[in-house]
Amino acid sequence: MTQPAGDFVRESHAAALRAMGAGDFAAAREILHKALRLAADNTALWLNLAACCRALSDLPGALTAVDRALKTDPWSFMALLMKGSLLERQGKVREAARIYGFAIALEPPQDTLDAATAKALDHARKVNGRYVEELVDFVTARIGPARERGSSAESRRMNKFMDFTLRRANIYRQEPSDFYYPGLPTIEFYEREEFPWLEDLEQATGVIRAELLQILRDDFRDFVPYIAHPDGVPLKQWAELNRSRRWGALHLSLAGSAVEENSRRCPQTLAALAALPQPDMPGRSPSALFSVLQPKTRIPPHSGVANTRLIVHLPLIVPERCGFRVGNETRAWREGEAWVFDDTIEHEAWNDSERPRVILICDIWHPHLAQAERDMITGLVHAMDQFNGFNVEAGL
Repeated sequence: MTQPAGDFVRESHAAALRAMGAGDFAAAREILHKALRLAADNTALWLNLAACCRALSDLPGALTAVDRALKTDPWSFMALLMKGSLLERQGKVREAARIYGFAIALEPPQDTLDAATAKALDHARKVNGRYVEELVDFVTARIGPARERGSSAESRRMNKFMDFTLRRANIYRQEPSDFYYPGLPTIEFYEREEFPWLEDLEQATGVIRAELLQILRDDFRDFVPYIAHPDGVPLKQWAELNRSRRWGALHLSLAGSAVEENSRRCPQTLAALAALPQPDMPGRSPSALFSVLQPKTRIPPHSGVANTRLIVHLPLIVPERCGFRVGNETRAWREGEAWVFDDTIEHEAWNDSERPRVILICDIWHPHLAQAERDMITGLVHAMDQFNGFNVEAGL
């Protein structure tokens, strides 16, 4: 009775693994060759054949086998890692480094790697890192000041293009949870010159901080948890901070409505905010709050709800060892120096100090939206909320 092909392949693979475990790589290679005649699209067989050839110092054979594995599965982490190693053994270090770069991008969770693979991956990172440094030096010497010409925005784009092309930075995109408007640029931090009112807001830092300090005479009693999901909602990254005052908020306006008890205590702050182009969307915007991040607290990476708006930060109380990352760019807050960023790009914050950090946060219209677009967005969202029975007057 003829043995089914699938059974023969499985048994042959098991026999080859036993031979490899016993150090008989020549026998394992012969077994794998026979199995591959019936299963030429089996990536695992090709990878083990490559391992046998490598152990037998047959580097051309190993490369042929690993290329066949990649033909079947072009995104195989193990195949890419092995190909980089084989190329490096052949002295093709730059080609190996490029292949290592693809493997690094596909890195599986660290706790799933055996010790040998983890060691090989660490080596791959070092080889790839040296290659990138050398490439950057070479390219920079050739193009020189070309990427510094033009406006600050143009220079920023040129530098980002260089970082992306040389794989020195990851590519982050807008990932709003609810509302995505097409055609708006993906920019982590916007240039100050796009917001002529920013300097006036910064000049109001003193009076805004004074109102905040008056509130803080009662410590943080009136601050509420920034994250406050009800029971039964999947929390994902918010489990640790849900309903926690470690990240707290004193809302001046929330979901389009003033929080009277808080806003009446901050008339100077509201006067400063009145000059900003905040959205007027019932049940949604404007939004303004004092945000406190307590000592030894981190806000996990996350993205906002809509790319039709941007977020303004005005730092008021900032101890050392606080930081903020949007996409590839990390900055330190400085008291009285505001910035504008796109919160639909992955961002995170941390306070590793021993004191609370407090900033003023508010939303503004995206400056690249025309008035007609803003009107349409407002009408669309309002109509959706009405249809779904949301209480837009109460922001619910």
